[in-house]
Amino acid sequence: MLRVGLVYLALMTLVYLVLWRRDPAKVRQSLLVGGKALAKLLPLLLAVFGLVGLFQVYLPPERVEAWLGASGGLVSLLVGALAGAISIGPPLAAYPLAGSLLDAGAWPPAVAAFIVSWISVGVVTLPFEAQTFSLRFSLLRNGLSFLAAMLIGLLLGGVL
Repeated sequence: MLRVGLVYLALMTLVYLVLWRRDPAKVRQSLLVGGKALAKLLPLLLAVFGLVGLFQVYLPPERVEAWLGASGGLVSLLVGALAGAISIGPPLAAYPLAGSLLDAGAWPPAVAAFIVSWISVGVVTLPFEAQTFSLRFSLLRNGLSFLAAMLIGLLLGGVL
């Protein structure tokens, strides 16, 4: 992952250097906007990586494998999707946690269901969604999204 980050950093540096020659003022403005976005995200990133650290130290791989391992089959898929559905936070937070799950022995389809469910199912936000759209719409959308998360997990398992 470090290598990918370094490649992105090198590419962005190259883009900034090329654009600097064309319009230094806009490049400065762009760097300022990017810096402000980083400042807003930094507390969240620190919290997420702190959570990943706690997760890796306090949740033994045996338990992860028992709940989300390949031997659990569809139950593991369901647990992964449920864990994602009740989680709240930006999608950015799901990826490091998903990586930790994989490292601890989780079944890739269960982890895929976790990520997709995290992004598309909103159990915690359901009351707000129902108030805005309607309870029927919200339950249908969340239910279909939950089923889709499990199907995507299974499809990903077939590809991997």
